[in-house]
Amino acid sequence: MSDYHDLLLEIGTEELPPKALRSLSEALGEGVRAGLSKLHLGFDDIKVYASPRRLAVLVLRLASVQPHTVEERRGPALTAAFDGQGNPTPAALGFARSCGVAVDVLETQESDKGAWLVFRKEQQGCHIRDLLPELVRQQIASLPVPRRMRWGNLNDSFVRPVHWLVLLYGDEVLPLRLFGLEAGRETRGHRFHHPGKLYLSEPAAYAPLLETEGRVLADFSARLEAVRAQVLEAAVAAGGEAVIDEALLDEVTAMVEWPVAIRGGFERRFLEVPAEALISAMKGHQKYFHLVDGRGHLMPAFITVSNIDSTDKGIVQAGNERVIRPRLSDAMFFWAQDRRHALAARFSALEHVVFQRRLGTLQKKSVRVAALAATIARDLGGDAQRAERAGHLSKCDLMTQMVGEFPELQGVMGGYYARHDGEPDDVAQALQEQYLPRFAGDRLPATMTGQALAVADKIDTLVGIFGIGQPPTGDKDPFALRRAALGVLRIMIEGGLPLDLVRLLDAALEIYRGQGQDLDSQATVVTQVYGFMMDRLRAYYLETGMNIEVFEAVLARRTARPLDFDARVQAVARFQSMPEAASLAAANKRIGNILRKVEEDIPGDVSAALLGEPAEKALAAAMDDCEMVIGPLAERADYSGILTHLAGLRGVVDAYFDQVLVMSEDAAVRRNRLAQLNRLHGLFMQVADLSCLFNQA
Repeated sequence: MSDYHDLLLEIGTEELPPKALRSLSEALGEGVRAGLSKLHLGFDDIKVYASPRRLAVLVLRLASVQPHTVEERRGPALTAAFDGQGNPTPAALGFARSCGVAVDVLETQESDKGAWLVFRKEQQGCHIRDLLPELVRQQIASLPVPRRMRWGNLNDSFVRPVHWLVLLYGDEVLPLRLFGLEAGRETRGHRFHHPGKLYLSEPAAYAPLLETEGRVLADFSARLEAVRAQVLEAAVAAGGEAVIDEALLDEVTAMVEWPVAIRGGFERRFLEVPAEALISAMKGHQKYFHLVDGRGHLMPAFITVSNIDSTDKGIVQAGNERVIRPRLSDAMFFWAQDRRHALAARFSALEHVVFQRRLGTLQKKSVRVAALAATIARDLGGDAQRAERAGHLSKCDLMTQMVGEFPELQGVMGGYYARHDGEPDDVAQALQEQYLPRFAGDRLPATMTGQALAVADKIDTLVGIFGIGQPPTGDKDPFALRRAALGVLRIMIEGGLPLDLVRLLDAALEIYRGQGQDLDSQATVVTQVYGFMMDRLRAYYLETGMNIEVFEAVLARRTARPLDFDARVQAVARFQSMPEAASLAAANKRIGNILRKVEEDIPGDVSAALLGEPAEKALAAAMDDCEMVIGPLAERADYSGILTHLAGLRGVVDAYFDQVLVMSEDAAVRRNRLAQLNRLHGLFMQVADLSCLFNQA
C-alpha cells in the first residue's frame, strides 16, 4: 500500500542566465508534474523555486508507489475459440500467443451477449526510488536551454556547471547520479552570507531553512515582491516615485538571492540630456530603477538592488554612483556631438546601410515610406507635405552616436534632434511615434502625421518582404512582420482611421516598382499580404473573446477597410444574440445552396406579374420596404441598424420556405422565384455572410 511524503529536487549551479531563470524554473516544474502524472503517481501540488544558483521543485504528498493495475484483454468468442472436441482453434492459439501465455492460462468471461476468452494480467506498481532517477534525467534533458555547456571531463551538459544535487523523499535520499555528482540532502546558502552546506531533514524545511540560515529567498515570486516593496520604499524615502518596468524587475529578481535596495544619485547637470537616454543607460547597463518627481520628471537618483546586505551600505552606494557616472557622461557627450549636425544631413549616409539585400538601402526605404506616408495623410485629410518630410527623416537618427549606443532609442532621439533643428512639432512627434506599437498593448501614435508614418513604414516592410517571397515561417520572423501587420490593424481600428488597406498595399507596390524593384506580381503580393493581415486580425479578435464565426462571416465580404471591418464585426456580434439570428442564418445558408446548384440564367429583376403565391407576394413587399430603409443605413455604415431591420424579415422568410416551391416545373415561375431569392440573398449579404453563424452545416 502506498504512503505519501514530500519530494524535493534541487539542482545547484553557478549563476544562471537572469533572463532565462523564470522560464527554466517553470519548465522544470511543469515537466516534473507531467512526468509524475504519466507514471500515475498521485500528489497534492507542486511548488517551484528559482534563484541565481538553484532550480528546485517541491512536490507535496507524493505517493510512494504506483497504483496496482490489472490489464484485461478480450479475445475471441468461446464458440470460435474451441472446436467440437474442445481443442483450441487457431484463433485461440493466436490470441494466447499475442498475450505471451498458453491457452490454458486464459480465462473466460460471460455476459448477456455471450462468452469470450480473456487475458488478465496483474501489474504491481513500482516504488518511486526506481522511477524518479530516470524521470529527473528526462526532465533536465528536455529543459529549454538555448545553449548548453560542458565542464571538466563530463559528457553531461547543462546551462551552467552544476555543483550539488538534492533528491529527497521524506527523510530518504533517493539514488541519483548526474553531472558527476551523487544526490544528497545538503543544499547551499548565499554565496557570501552563508557559503557553507545546509542539512535538510525533510523537503518541507527547504525554503524556511534557506531563508533563516542560508540568507536565500528561494521563492521567485516572493523575492520579486520583496524587491518591488524595497524599491518603492527607497524611492519614497528619496522623495520620489520609482518607475518599475516589469521586465527589469523580473531580471533583477533573477540576479539576487538576498535583495537589498540601495538609493544612489548623480549630478543634476546630466538632466540636460533627454530622459530616455539616461534611463536607457541606467536600465540597460546597470539594471537600476529610475525615479520621477510628482510631475513625472526624471530625478537625479536611482535605486539599485544589491545581492549583499552590506554592513556599510554607503560604500555600495558610492560604488554604484561611480559606475553609472561614465555611462551618463557618454550619453551627454553623444547628445552634444549629435546636435552639431542637422538630422537631415545624415540622410546621405543611409545610402550605405542595407535594409534588405534585394530591397535596397535604408535611404531607398525612407524615400518609399515618405511617398506612402504622403498618400496616407492625403487620404486622412492631413498634411501630406509634413508626412512626406517625416518619412524622409524617419531613419536618419540611426546614423547618430546616441542610437548607435542605445538602439532602443531609435525614433525617440530622432524626435529630439528634429525639434533641435527647428522641424515642425508634428514631424518631430511623428519620428518618435513611427515604431508604435512596439508590443502587444503598447500605445498607438497620437498625431495624424505619426499615424501616417507608422502605417507607411510597416506596410512598406510587409509588401517588400512578401514581394521577394520571404514571408514568416514557423517561429522565424526576422523582420517582425506579424507585429507590423497587427500594428497597422490596431492603428487603423483603434485609431479610427478609415483607410483602404488594399489600396495602400497596391500603392506601396507601385512605389517599389517605381524604384525598379523586381517583386512578385501585384495580385499575388497584395493577396498574400492581405491574407496574412487577416490572419493577424483573426488572432486580434480571438484575444478579445470574439466568436470566430462572427469574424468568418465578415471576412467573407472581403472588406478593404479595417475600421469598417471592425464596425461590421461589432454589429454581427450583437445580431448573433438576437432570437431571429439563427433562423435567418439558416435561411441564408439554404438560399446560398439553392443558388449554387442553379445552372440556368437567373433574371436580374423580379416580375410582379409572376408572383402567384401569397407568401412570395408578402416577401416581395417586405423586401421593397426593407431596401428603402437599408439604403440610407448603408450610406452611414449603420450595420447594427441594417441587421436589426433584416431581423424583421424572419416571419415572411419562414413562411416563404414553408409555402413556396422554389423549383417550380413552370420555367418562368421558377426563374422568377430564383431571382427573388437572389435579391433576398443580396440583402442578407449587406453586412456579412450570415450563413457562417451558428456553425451551419
